[in-house]
Amino acid sequence: MMNTGDGAATSRYVGKQGADWWRGAVIYQIYPRSFMDSRGDGIGDLQGVIDRLDYIASLNVDAIWLSPFFTSPMKDFGYDISDYCDVDPMFGTLEDFDRLVEAAHVRGLKVTIDQVLSHTSDRHAWFEESRQRRDNPKADWYVWADPKADGAPPTNWQSVFGGSAWQWDTRRCQYYLHNFLASQPDVNFHCPEAVNAILESVRFWLERGVDGFRLDAVNFCTHGELKDNPPRQEITESFLGVRPDNPYGYQLHQFDKTQPENLRFLERLRALLDEYPGTTSVGEVGDDDALGVMAEYSQGGHRLHMCYSFNLLTDKSDPGYLHETLTEMEARIGDGWPCWALGNHDVTRLATRWQGEGQLEKLRLFMAFLLTQRGSVCLYQGEELGLPEAQLTFDQLVDPAGITFWPAYKGRDGCRTPHPWEADARQAGFSSAVPWLPIPAVHRALAVDQQEHDAGSLLNAYRDFLAFRRDQPALVKGAVSFRPVRDNVLCFERYYQQTRLLVALNFSDQPARLAAPKQTAALADAPAWINGEWREGHLALPPYGIAIARCEMTPEEAPWDV
Repeated sequence: MMNTGDGAATSRYVGKQGADWWRGAVIYQIYPRSFMDSRGDGIGDLQGVIDRLDYIASLNVDAIWLSPFFTSPMKDFGYDISDYCDVDPMFGTLEDFDRLVEAAHVRGLKVTIDQVLSHTSDRHAWFEESRQRRDNPKADWYVWADPKADGAPPTNWQSVFGGSAWQWDTRRCQYYLHNFLASQPDVNFHCPEAVNAILESVRFWLERGVDGFRLDAVNFCTHGELKDNPPRQEITESFLGVRPDNPYGYQLHQFDKTQPENLRFLERLRALLDEYPGTTSVGEVGDDDALGVMAEYSQGGHRLHMCYSFNLLTDKSDPGYLHETLTEMEARIGDGWPCWALGNHDVTRLATRWQGEGQLEKLRLFMAFLLTQRGSVCLYQGEELGLPEAQLTFDQLVDPAGITFWPAYKGRDGCRTPHPWEADARQAGFSSAVPWLPIPAVHRALAVDQQEHDAGSLLNAYRDFLAFRRDQPALVKGAVSFRPVRDNVLCFERYYQQTRLLVALNFSDQPARLAAPKQTAALADAPAWINGEWREGHLALPPYGIAIARCEMTPEEAPWDV
């Protein structure tokens, strides 16, 4: 049952896809600040999302994911929550949220929301009470520790945003842990009362009818022993913009995150979700062994439904790396289920990061790659338009990470600029006021109204392929088998029940020709730009070409071994 906002209870919305709708679903990520401003204050809001739900439904996606809209001082733009159970006035009201859920469900869209469970804002009532003294009822709800004898922090742990992960507090004369900003203290998941309160906040939104949760930094929830992390032998780029110039990358994070105790919390969370059939969870994993954590967190059907990591959110786009990542995931995940993303609100825009700006063929290839993998998909707003990274000056930045690490790292503002709706309208149709981040001229040229009626646009390529994918159970729920990369062509098979599909993706700017089985049948309903030619015993692919065909060989035969 769920609360409809007026005290009445109704049956939960499940939809025609059933309770496991999430398996193979495409989830459209909305960054509310930048999607649509309905009130003319330069900041997107929930009503703006409602106003654009028809557009989202037209993409043929299955669900939306709303980045945080909760009450917050906005030091980290909503990922610092001061009230888990209310909407920040900047975005609207709880009634607006209820209307959004209802309007999305009418259009066949599920609604998933961000949950930032590992930390709160320092303005949260829990923390304000906890920091007052060492013996109050919430004294242990956060991670507090005494200084070393010389007054130094308890350990050498580093914050993702730079500097020590410990902040001194003069009220308790102790340090508190913050893996991110100093204004984002970590909740103590070793405290049963704190965990119970966290789970009740999740229940609050389940009762309002949400269909699932994206769990921010889910492997950060529990910390281990207060011991120094060992140094990393080789400093490399990590997740969330953690570059070699960020001291966070200097350590092996042995004690500060990804602890075994986290599994028990995930099992309790899953048990809560199972009380509400048809709900789901996708965990964000940032770890040195992210694929292993994804597998561990999603196996067995009693932890998370699925996870995604930053392994495909790097600059690496060569088919060798992609093949290595995907085959390792398949080898390790067992009965778990992955979720994949090529872009989100934390990384450079896909078109820029994978060097595809303005290149329609490459951008269609990236789309086809993402949407033919085994697993579910998160699609970040603007990817369907091919938006490149916005190039901002230092005085235009608002992201604390960019401000701290400028100029080596310019932060996340470049992927968070407002969604362009109309090329020639004021503020590109996003708002009637000056927006919170500027809208680049190059984004106007790619606005929705410029691509809407162009049959050959990237926007319509997304719509066409997503509609095609919906009718291919092998692509939505099927298993996968990869073949070695040949001549920069990634080849694999998707199969479900009696259907077997062969997929070949040419990541080269040169045409490719390779041996292929004779027993193939073209898919009549596939978009016309799926342009590989299956000839007698061969496959011809143009530069950045895409090929998908039905294989009519017997199940015992390996279709690419020709």
